[in-house]
Amino acid sequence: MKRHLLIISFVLLGVLSLNSCGSSSSKEKQPAPAETAKVQYTCPMHAEVVSDKPGDCPKCGMALVEKK
Repeated sequence: MKRHLLIISFVLLGVLSLNSCGSSSSKEKQPAPAETAKVQYTCPMHAEVVSDKPGDCPKCGMALVEKK
């Protein structure tokens, strides 16, 4: 009886493992959130300065960098 339960447990575990592997391929087809989000640029010295395009900081003149 214990042997049957052990075999059934392993079979169920294998089915669940294969099922989760199959669902990961569908996730790869969806774009990552970072790809769909707008790019923002900020000053390394003044985090409150945020722009939707590259340029220079109006406070210090440093180049704005892409916000991560």
